[in-house]
Amino acid sequence: MSIHHHPVGLRTMTVFPSLQSESRNVPRTLPRNLGRRRLLGALLAGTGLALVGRSPAAWPAAGGLVPLTERPTAPALRLADLQGQIVDLARMRGRVVLINFWATWCPPCRKEFPSLGRVRALFTPETFEVLAVNVEEEAETVRAFAGTAAFPVLLDAESRVVMSWPVKGLPTSFLVDRQGRLAYSLTGEQEFDDPSVVQAIRRLQASD
Repeated sequence: MSIHHHPVGLRTMTVFPSLQSESRNVPRTLPRNLGRRRLLGALLAGTGLALVGRSPAAWPAAGGLVPLTERPTAPALRLADLQGQIVDLARMRGRVVLINFWATWCPPCRKEFPSLGRVRALFTPETFEVLAVNVEEEAETVRAFAGTAAFPVLLDAESRVVMSWPVKGLPTSFLVDRQGRLAYSLTGEQEFDDPSVVQAIRRLQASD
């Protein structure tokens, strides 16, 4: 399978041919029986999706909010945080949740990380939460960067969770609605307290 890098401004985006003819609004579940450390592990044969490596050419360009019209149920997400406490997305029904997949070696991830705390501070814990899912790094590395974040920082050390989500590169984020469904995707670097993101969160909070 060939991989094409298409320029987008000063960045490029990794595009896999099997994605070009499919709807980008339909999440795909990735197989769990692959080696973890190819491409950030792996080119996921047969799915058209990959976890990006550490080359800047593989980071997805910022795409802004993309509504997912079919609103599929979010894949499972149950991981330990930096304090060793288990956090389960399934127990957060009734709240809007921002999921951010990231790594400390990813410059766009590092740049956008502070805005996760800023958007978290705009809402009450009863109505909104942020879950920052670190991919394939040791707890000490993550803790040294994240410090005492005001939101849960979760450890997906074996990439088991990220492989089950529709993630093509880092950083990638999702807004999950109050019913536990994927409502929006956000690819590439974001400022999460941008008015467009804040308004989307408020719309989801107000919807049934």
